[in-house]
Amino acid sequence: MKSRKLSRKRSRAAIVTAAAASVVAGVALVPNWSAGAAVVDDPTVNAATKATFQKLADAVFTDRTQALVQGASQKKQTSRFSGDVRLSSTQSRDENTALTQLRGRQNSIAKAGETYSAGSTQVTLDATRVTGRTAKADVTETTTLTYAKAAGGTPKSTGFQAHHELTFKADQRGTWQLTNIQDTDEGGLAVNTLSKPSVKAPATPDDGNSTPDAPRAATTRNPVAVPKTLTGGTYDYKAMATYAETYWNNYNTAYPDYNNETAGGDCTNFVSQSLKAGGWKHVPGYVYDYTKWFGTADIQSDSFVGVNEWSWFAQNSKRTTPLANVYQAEVGDVIQVDFDRDGAKDHTMIVTYKANGIPYVTYHSNNTYRRSLASLIASYPNAYYYAYRT
Repeated sequence: MKSRKLSRKRSRAAIVTAAAASVVAGVALVPNWSAGAAVVDDPTVNAATKATFQKLADAVFTDRTQALVQGASQKKQTSRFSGDVRLSSTQSRDENTALTQLRGRQNSIAKAGETYSAGSTQVTLDATRVTGRTAKADVTETTTLTYAKAAGGTPKSTGFQAHHELTFKADQRGTWQLTNIQDTDEGGLAVNTLSKPSVKAPATPDDGNSTPDAPRAATTRNPVAVPKTLTGGTYDYKAMATYAETYWNNYNTAYPDYNNETAGGDCTNFVSQSLKAGGWKHVPGYVYDYTKWFGTADIQSDSFVGVNEWSWFAQNSKRTTPLANVYQAEVGDVIQVDFDRDGAKDHTMIVTYKANGIPYVTYHSNNTYRRSLASLIASYPNAYYYAYRT
């Protein structure tokens, strides 16, 4: 009797291993369990299973990173996995589609003059919740992409963090299958994110003031340069860039963190902090009055944390002037994006580096370091862009 149980266990492992291998090959193979097979009521999520959840997530996001790297092998890395955790057949098809789309994005970015020569991804498992036969795993992805041909002062790399919720479901035999991946960052602006970026509802101030409209900026390459002095004037732009690059993925606890769905994202709050580090002074007053601007650990004006409210304050206060072209932006300047072109701006970024006529932006939601403006425009060519000289 003991030998028969052992033989059955080996047979099951062989079937699961074959299923995992077939998913990697792009063929969905689901074990054909008999109708009378016993159901595991409480499938175990022990430390070993959690570690496998993490490794599978690492493999999936490594695949996505490598799809953006020029000349990288298109062989999927999930072949490392077998045993009692695997991709479902539906999720395997979804990942194949995602990789195809990311290779298309790589081509678009390459046409804009940018390629990545290498990429690395690490995933950490933050939390696991189990309800019956469903497990939810929260993970943090940290990815670095190396710019190819980094010459003439071009940055060596760009990086980002992204947070995801993975759903695993157990089949009749207790084998966990990855069935869904959900991006959980407000914003959704990692270079490997394929979902549409979040958009803001049009904002209307209730202070009785008229709202100045920012003019859209062109996105054509090589415009007439509009240089500025980085230090020695009213503001210290290098200090702005240093602050942003210090806290791009290590949030300053002296301010609240708005990077979640209910808070609406941390992008403008982060840029305001950077501007403050470079010399922008508080204009105290009523929180909802966009002509005021202030932010501390305890209280922030809408103009300190809101995308459109910041734009209204920046223009009304004359602390910024519009740039005709986004490629004219220099270190310390601010760029905003309206993804769905509805008149409400959705995202705020600050330029922290510039080389060979290309501004590189750093931002929150997703936390991103020195992403080239060229890659953003190539990824979102139909968006409206706005550039502010600070």
